Amino acid sequence: MTDKELIALDVPLMIRYGLMFGGAHRTALFGDGAIAAALGAERLEVQPRSVAYLAEVVRRGGTRMASELPEPLPGPEAGALARDWLGTAAPLVKGVAEDETVARWLEAVAAVLELRVRARGDR
Repeated sequence: MTDKELIALDVPLMIRYGLMFGGAHRTALFGDGAIAAALGAERLEVQPRSVAYLAEVVRRGGTRMASELPEPLPGPEAGALARDWLGTAAPLVKGVAEDETVARWLEAVAAVLELRVRARGDR
């Protein structure tokens, strides 16, 4: 898929299906969904470390708590993007295992962002 096709994906829908159904939906969430989320974050100039930090916040405090943060990622637009992701996931998370899945997905998004930064030579 091209960046244009990936950015058009409905990431919240992929989060919902990936958490609810697992299997192929979870694979898609961690593959195309993580890339699409990274592209959206990249357009808002989000740093990979910010997404990785958000993963740690989820791991330590839970998805629900992270979804209630006023600015889960720096900047109003990036914060809204992250609240969209976390707000979709929060009602589906029933325990630590699901929080860990959300944290791992955020780490995957951060890893894709980092790869794109390095490929461009921004570091």
